[in-house]
Amino acid sequence: MQAYRDDPAALAALVEPDRVHRDLYVAPELFALEDEWLFARNWIYVGHASQVPQAGDFYTTRIGTCPIIMVRHGDGSIRVLINRCAHKGAAVVSEICGRAGRALRCPYHAWTYELDGALLSMPLKSDYDLAAFAHSPAAMGLRPAGAVAIRHGFVFARLSAKGPDFHGYFGAALAPLDNLAQRAPDGELVVAGGCLRSIIRCNWKIYVENIVDPAHAVSTHESASQSAAAIGSAMSNDQKEPAVLEQLLPFGVNYSYFSQAGARIYSNGHAILGTKASLHSGYAKLPDYEAMLERVHGPDRAREVLSFAPQNTLFFPNLAFKASPQTVRVVRPLAVDRTLVETWSLMPKGAPDAVLQRTVMYNRLVFSPMSVVAHDDFHVFESIQQALHAPGNEWVSMQRGYRGDEAEETRDFEDGNDELALRNFYRAWQRLMVAAAEPGA
Repeated sequence: MQAYRDDPAALAALVEPDRVHRDLYVAPELFALEDEWLFARNWIYVGHASQVPQAGDFYTTRIGTCPIIMVRHGDGSIRVLINRCAHKGAAVVSEICGRAGRALRCPYHAWTYELDGALLSMPLKSDYDLAAFAHSPAAMGLRPAGAVAIRHGFVFARLSAKGPDFHGYFGAALAPLDNLAQRAPDGELVVAGGCLRSIIRCNWKIYVENIVDPAHAVSTHESASQSAAAIGSAMSNDQKEPAVLEQLLPFGVNYSYFSQAGARIYSNGHAILGTKASLHSGYAKLPDYEAMLERVHGPDRAREVLSFAPQNTLFFPNLAFKASPQTVRVVRPLAVDRTLVETWSLMPKGAPDAVLQRTVMYNRLVFSPMSVVAHDDFHVFESIQQALHAPGNEWVSMQRGYRGDEAEETRDFEDGNDELALRNFYRAWQRLMVAAAEPGA
């Protein structure tokens, strides 16, 4: 680890304009530095406010490998705390979600904390030298995140007190999140339908790359689209196309479709794939839902909101979401070769049930580990992780569409097959990691 920690030049050399070194995927020391620098110092999606609707409700997850608690405080605010008891280090909360009530109580020695993390009480208090204890780290209680920001119920946190401000980090990339919120007739999104969780034996960046790489679908998911096409061709003309075919048949598009789909990159590695067209563009209309949005926004604005249906929006480093269906994926690194992926469904409050049904069906068809789509991806991801250790070429190509002189800045481009979004992701990785490695950072 010392070689990369103390050598910004060595870190920078891992990313070239059209390729990256395989160490980014296989070196444990780089994974540890990503955990310390990339995930701790930048804005990471924690969860949605609707997961903790009442005071005392909590949801546990992690930022990088750091365990955290998202909890609703008595004043209505949402707090993000490190899930580590100040006494012996036990997890204060072990369940994924639940209701703590008025306080958080460690199961090991019953140290108890206010919902903002402040130490409330402890057994055998008289046995401590209270004058000395008052100045010890344990007296500080549960450590809060360095900063928390909420937009349309999406809760983000930065573990470190040092780092970019929220709007400076996301900037114009927040527009797709705004669009997602505008799809709710009642002006609010809620998490619904449970969560699909998959643990994949690959580096987290392999999964994230796939989010902005449409070209893989033509070959990787060929069997799924062919099976859907075979079922569709066997149906009579007067039969209504099932929703499952509506969602699977688009995987059979060719490279030329994606070459005109459009994409956009932003500074700090964020991106949109499918600004002009996507696999979701041809879904059947939901007239009742459209009428609701027209009453809220007016006909022109409602059409504008609903016409934006990109393939994926990526918030660097590990959040992806879709506007239609309303799907959120969170990529959570566990180890250099082990990644947890969570897929959540969002319900636009006040919308017809058909909107949520479409999202839940899509998630089950495409992101469930037992689906006809995800298992194709998982097989490839895990084979990449294994094969990267093989001798030979030490570099991973990202050259498709590269013409030189690319800057990390907001830019639209038409060809979705271009790997520009991947190169932009790694330029952000390089800049942020190298800056953190500089003396005094």
